[in-house]
Amino acid sequence: MSTSLLKGQNCALSAAPVSLTVRAPGVAVDVSALLLNAQGRVRDDDDLVFYNHPQHDGVSIAGQTVTADLNRLPAAVTTVAVVVSIDPQQHGAVFTAAPHLTIAQPSSPTMTFTAPDFIAKETVVVLAELYRRGEGWKARAVGQGYASGLAGLATDYGVDIDDPGPQPPEKLLPTQTRTTATGTAVNLAKVESQAPALLEPARQASQVLVRSGLEGRRAAVYLVLDHDWHMEELYESFAVQAFAERVLALSANLDDDGTVPVIFSSGREPFLEEIRLDNYRGRIGQLHTQVDWGWGNVADAMRRAVTHYQESAAADPAFVVIQVGDEPWDKAEVRSLLQNSAALGVFWLFVGFGRGKLAFYKNLNASTSATFTNVAFYDASRNPGSVPGEQFYNGLVAAFSTWMKR
Repeated sequence: MSTSLLKGQNCALSAAPVSLTVRAPGVAVDVSALLLNAQGRVRDDDDLVFYNHPQHDGVSIAGQTVTADLNRLPAAVTTVAVVVSIDPQQHGAVFTAAPHLTIAQPSSPTMTFTAPDFIAKETVVVLAELYRRGEGWKARAVGQGYASGLAGLATDYGVDIDDPGPQPPEKLLPTQTRTTATGTAVNLAKVESQAPALLEPARQASQVLVRSGLEGRRAAVYLVLDHDWHMEELYESFAVQAFAERVLALSANLDDDGTVPVIFSSGREPFLEEIRLDNYRGRIGQLHTQVDWGWGNVADAMRRAVTHYQESAAADPAFVVIQVGDEPWDKAEVRSLLQNSAALGVFWLFVGFGRGKLAFYKNLNASTSATFTNVAFYDASRNPGSVPGEQFYNGLVAAFSTWMKR
């Protein structure tokens, strides 16, 4: 008996050892594991378990199988990432069909996962993660590919490796820029050096900005996240983290500081932190556990964003992306804030995903008498991760680009 997982889904594990076996059709691969702390980084280079270092702190490698004795993992290890990489002897080989994963424990149903096929010349894949949840452990289907090879993986997780793997065909020096299809220069060197896994979405965002006439334009990007109790599954399934990563990749094109202020909207005072190119991996999961679940206080979160923006004395306009999963209980306050912020240089984009009702946001500008010229709504479906990259960014910037050109 087995259960198939979709990308982003998770399953509970018992306290017994768990084995994760990889099968990669049509290509020779190496399988490895990374032991990660609460910051999503290795403690030292011994936390990379691979064929030349096959066991460490309860995790071992045998061929294509990673085995983790969950009871032996040190308390400082909160995540074990299972990594599949193209054998470096296969010059020019990339993943097309995704590797298949089987997760097995004694006396428990077998879980399987096959990620969606890859199209961006990925040579390394983080296939799954084991992670602590309260007193227990869970497994999560990840399926995140890296076109930047082992060097990109090492940058994200803090590993010092000797072999950087295959290099991208257009390797850039830190001072170089990449030219878009229309000839406009976009500097993605910071993304390439600090967050190589975000390089492809940053390029997609760049192309959409150019087509929208926003090449070279600047804006301070903010992200507000709904922390209603009904959003728990979407935080748990990595959907909110993936959404935040896409917004960060957009921000890298609009604001080169590589930082997005993040505000969690819950029943109490909004919680403000930040997500950066150098700390984004697992960041939303780390932050949201510091916030109580409650009915989202959207108006208070909006006020917090305006206050932060005004205190920063930024010369560029603010682009505030507000993820909403249900209608606000403070509708009159939200409308009042939208009216009063029109002259402040703030654009509000409500992005709907989740399982709640969103009619209030959809209808903000439905009336012919609507006056919210600095407001738009984008329905990103129940799972924004399933929306292709350029289609997703078109939805984010379409109304914003019209507002910027007024």
